[in-house]
Amino acid sequence: MTLVDPIANALINIKNHESSAKKTVYLKPASKLLKEILSMMQENQYINSFEFINDGRQGIIKVELLGKINECKAIKPRYPVKKDGFEKFEKRFLPAKDIGMLVVSTPKGLMTHEKAKELGTGGRLIAFIY
Repeated sequence: MTLVDPIANALINIKNHESSAKKTVYLKPASKLLKEILSMMQENQYINSFEFINDGRQGIIKVELLGKINECKAIKPRYPVKKDGFEKFEKRFLPAKDIGMLVVSTPKGLMTHEKAKELGTGGRLIAFIY
């Protein structure tokens, strides 16, 4: 089995475990991008904690869930967004104003759409979580 999009796979895995009221989920393969997305989810209180487990291959990430995620998905295709164009995508992917977050890959690194607006930078949409 080959993975086409490991980020989309990981986020769907998290959502499935969350909806079946599980407390932990194991994600593989582990990647820097996935770790950054998980740390953003942790900062915004969507997950409790996560840890990297070295299995001698690509690695596994163990995630402790809180039960606060209603939906989380990767955004395909990865739309480019200008610094003043976030509102259109907020309306498309998030349920209401100030609920949820868009994960954006910018030249200044991975961040939420709120932080990207503050810094006045655009980028590409990676995922949404609420």
